[in-house]
Amino acid sequence: MERKRLRSSSFNETLEEKKARAQRIIEILKREYPRERHVSGDPYRTLIRCIISQRNRDEVTDKVSEELFKRYKSIEEIANESVENMQEFLRKQKVGLWKNKGKWIVEASRIILYKYGGKVPNTLEELMKLPGIGRKCANIVLAYGFGKPAIPVDTHVYRISRRLGLAPINSTPEKVEEILKTLIPVEEWIYVNHAMVDHGKSICRPIKPKCELCPLNELCPKIGV
Repeated sequence: MERKRLRSSSFNETLEEKKARAQRIIEILKREYPRERHVSGDPYRTLIRCIISQRNRDEVTDKVSEELFKRYKSIEEIANESVENMQEFLRKQKVGLWKNKGKWIVEASRIILYKYGGKVPNTLEELMKLPGIGRKCANIVLAYGFGKPAIPVDTHVYRISRRLGLAPINSTPEKVEEILKTLIPVEEWIYVNHAMVDHGKSICRPIKPKCELCPLNELCPKIGV
């Protein structure tokens, strides 16, 4: 039986060949961008940090998250805070979308505390029911909070997956996630986000990517995304 060929801008490859290329890409990225730890061990802090991070630079997210958890020592303190006070705290920290995020942080904390007994739910479906938590944040909590197999598709994963020809250029983030999960072994899922994020910041940038320095040159079809 003839193997079905996959459409690609530069590579004419079978599904098996694409899987092999995807796995080689992850192996190289893991080697280039190693991390000792991939799990924070604190799903709640991971969730709150993800809410803060939306449309914020990493350095802002890091600073604000640190300040927030210095001020509020527990989920109970955050759940018992007024939405207005949380919004004012975020506004003073110069956080984008501070009104929405202040409301989401307090309301999500109250739901986790009173509906789930203070424990963050550990399924994608339940996480996405929380205020301010979309699919990307839910997957971040699963991967980095619980250490569960998940592929958060942020702007870096979305861009790089399409540039590498792993997913069609017109794919949605949800479709990119679906495709990556079929191409990459489940035990490697947790590495995908951090490796592509690091690669996207240092080499495969949105504008003027440093292709001449890229360790994936031989595996990249050079799709302009």
